[in-house]
Amino acid sequence: MAMPRNRRTTSLRDSDNRLTDSDKIEGTGSWDAIEWTKIDQPVSRPVPHGLSDFLYEAEEVLAEGYGVLVNTDEAGTLFVTNFRLLFLSEGSRDIIGLGTIPLATIEKYNKIVIKQQSGPRQSEKTPARRLLQVIGKDMRIIIFAFRPRTKQRRAVFEALLRCARPARLWDLYAFSSGPSRFSNMSPRVRLLNEYTRLLGLESHHSPANTVEDGSFTFSNNWWRISDVNANYDMCATYPSSLLLPKAIRDEDVLQACKFRARCRLPAISWCDTRTGAVLARSSQPLVGLMMNMRSNADENLVGALCTQLPGGKRGRRKLYIADARPRKNALANGAMGGGSESSANYFQSEIVFFGIDNIHAMRESLVRLRDYLDTYGTKSSDGMSSFLRNGGWTWGGGNLSSMSASVSTLGDSGWLIHIQNVLAGSAWIAARVAIESASVLVHCSDGWDRTTQLVALASLLLDPYYRTIKGFQALVEKDWLAFGHPFSDRAGMPSFSGSGMELPRQSSSSNFPSSPMRQSQGSFPSQSPVSSQTQTSNNYSPIFLQWVDCVSQLLRMYPFAFEFSSAFLVDFLDCMLSCRFGNFLCNSEKEREQYGVSDACGCLWMYLDDMRASGGSSHVHYNLFYDATKHDGPLLPPAAALAPTLWPQFHLRWSCPSEAQAGEVEAQCRNLVEKISELQKSKEVAERKAREAIATMEALKSEIRNEKQISSSAMNSARKANRENDIIKRAIQSLGCNIHVSGNDDCTINIENNIDIPERITSSPSTREMGVSPLSYDEKTDMSISVTLSPDNDEVSGNPILRVCENLCPQRTREGGCKWPDAGCAQLESQFVGLRANYDAFDRLSIYDSYFQPE
Repeated sequence: MAMPRNRRTTSLRDSDNRLTDSDKIEGTGSWDAIEWTKIDQPVSRPVPHGLSDFLYEAEEVLAEGYGVLVNTDEAGTLFVTNFRLLFLSEGSRDIIGLGTIPLATIEKYNKIVIKQQSGPRQSEKTPARRLLQVIGKDMRIIIFAFRPRTKQRRAVFEALLRCARPARLWDLYAFSSGPSRFSNMSPRVRLLNEYTRLLGLESHHSPANTVEDGSFTFSNNWWRISDVNANYDMCATYPSSLLLPKAIRDEDVLQACKFRARCRLPAISWCDTRTGAVLARSSQPLVGLMMNMRSNADENLVGALCTQLPGGKRGRRKLYIADARPRKNALANGAMGGGSESSANYFQSEIVFFGIDNIHAMRESLVRLRDYLDTYGTKSSDGMSSFLRNGGWTWGGGNLSSMSASVSTLGDSGWLIHIQNVLAGSAWIAARVAIESASVLVHCSDGWDRTTQLVALASLLLDPYYRTIKGFQALVEKDWLAFGHPFSDRAGMPSFSGSGMELPRQSSSSNFPSSPMRQSQGSFPSQSPVSSQTQTSNNYSPIFLQWVDCVSQLLRMYPFAFEFSSAFLVDFLDCMLSCRFGNFLCNSEKEREQYGVSDACGCLWMYLDDMRASGGSSHVHYNLFYDATKHDGPLLPPAAALAPTLWPQFHLRWSCPSEAQAGEVEAQCRNLVEKISELQKSKEVAERKAREAIATMEALKSEIRNEKQISSSAMNSARKANRENDIIKRAIQSLGCNIHVSGNDDCTINIENNIDIPERITSSPSTREMGVSPLSYDEKTDMSISVTLSPDNDEVSGNPILRVCENLCPQRTREGGCKWPDAGCAQLESQFVGLRANYDAFDRLSIYDSYFQPE
């Protein structure tokens, strides 16, 4: 079970509700040095200071006391809350994972007294040791030690009696915590969305109101979604909507269900839209002791699964009827009205038996496996490593043959054999559908245990979508939840029975469950059970745990095919066993809807999504090696590859924690991925800065281009002005005028003419700045006139310079006109005083033009 993310190491030493220094443990792990708090009644009490950092929402402390976790020889405080047993280390002030277990995950708990013999020199009799043994459904056996003649163990035990075995569904912690922020849409809506995906209508998402009122009609060429069980009147353990052959009417469906145990008629679980092959499920037919009972409606329904072969091939596809039970068990069920089909009664069919054992065999196998791990683990319930117990004789004392015999007890548990049988049956089903395009109908007795294992695992092999996190959720909700796997019965939780919620109670006959070898070789001198309480009934069985174990085996065989990791499967399984969320409560979809479980409780899937969102793409739930393109079709493992091993992350995490950790290669790869992610972020930052620099350079280039254009335009204007200057100069010189521009910006025009003009006009920069044009006269014959240029001004008709220009202009006629084409009077600041010409017209003039002829 995942710990709270806001977990902090907080000291509880200052709490008023805790013990005084004289009452605390003086030596960690020392049994005789323990001082205990005396608790008279295990009632609900205020949360000790600092403990709230470790508690979930609505989690309350009911009892507490100091003790020793024998498995690790560590002293601390044991709290009993309304959700779990919580062991807080005295040394590290942190939660010890081995000693912390949800109450719903506890399979049984016992009070044990260990009698110790007094030494030869001890005058007083050594007091017996008081132990509390807690056995979990998640493969751990925990031992807590208590000081003799105290009420500590009694207080904890009584708190467990009240909370670990709730008689009503409402007493579970899932209803106390409420939906919180881990709520989700209706399971009916999610199931219908999965059906539409299977039909090839992936873009369609059904609105909630359409699902609730049953007004949906979806189908393709072969199959349709039926609401014949909308009110669960036909079958209480089937979903409200079913995927059925399109050719079968609802009236025929109602008739066919009567021929199957618990009315669990053949329904489609998965279909291939390309080939038309289907994977269907049901319960056993009611053929009777003589195996001669028949039903036309059932035979027609099963025959409709054999559609036409694809690709224009003639004939209909073959049908395999896979009976998950051993053949002898199927025949024995005939005495109770059940049995198996006859291939003669079903069109083009073949009957196959897989020989998978029932729920009782699975339960006993898991108990033997748990005892094996506790016996040979490094952290066993007696606090000793298997290498140290009895001088190493647990491992044969160095004798190789004895060691081999010890290790063979793993095979004696039968767990791996059961896993292999389920894997082999699922692979066989997937191969028939993928290779032969055949349809397969799977059933066992009731069609909700072994059938679900085979159908769900075969679907996982056939459809790559189910190998993603989102698809895995859809698969579990469809085949396990919607089709009525009895989770409450199999997990030993309260279930709906008659008019109330009751938990079947049955005491365990075993006192301190261990293998015979462990009992004879254990380190405890003698032991006697005080009492034993079990949370499970005769219907308890680790069917779902076994299926998740099979998924982990496939993940090991195909590390590139799955989006999720083994850590995801462990956290998912822990959440399911803890009953912290409402998804896996009750025995059917009908019961969960009837009691509003999805509205009152949180959603496991939303909780796991929130965990992944906190870690991003590098979260441990994601498989580092996942490559969707590498396995984009069915997975068809050969028989030689179906050799299962123990699932280290789950089976060994309590007994062999160092071996249960992810391998060094995976750990290093995850570190490399994190470093690559950091480098990728740095690369993105550098690329962003580079893009900004490039944008700045482009802006500068644009400015430079603009400046260049302006400069080019200015140079063109200058060249044009120079050309104009040369033209005007040549023109004026052709009139007999000499032009000189001095360094101080004085412009001098010398005109040689026979006309006596005694005036000389001069201008200097100083006078030019004042805007005054003084006149000076000289009596020379060759007149030299200096003219100062000032800003243009059109309203200068009285300017003396213009009057002089009019008198001096050789192009002026006697009538006052001008011989120059389109010329006007010269303005101040023009290029040349006395002339303002149309230079384009001047270019068109000829040197022999009449304008230059004397009048």
